[in-house]
Amino acid sequence: MRALRKVSGVLAGGLVVLAVALGVAWVAATRTGAPGPAGSFLAWHAVAAVAAVVAQIRADRAPDGRGAGAALVVLVISAVVLAALWLA
Repeated sequence: MRALRKVSGVLAGGLVVLAVALGVAWVAATRTGAPGPAGSFLAWHAVAAVAAVVAQIRADRAPDGRGAGAALVVLVISAVVLAALWLA
């Protein structure tokens, strides 16, 4: 269970870093007039990052099966972001 929480923590942090990086890319593209990430793409990443962080906090605070379930939610969110936004 500890390994699952560690992996989900890394994935939640990765989603936050990805959302911030996309935000920076969007600002840079807007200022230079270059094509950049769409607003909806950025919004979905922000929503996913917030949801993953909330689930990870729950996973870290609940040492029982509910914590494992919350960690699995982070894994699912990460998989959905990868499949729906990057591989589609």
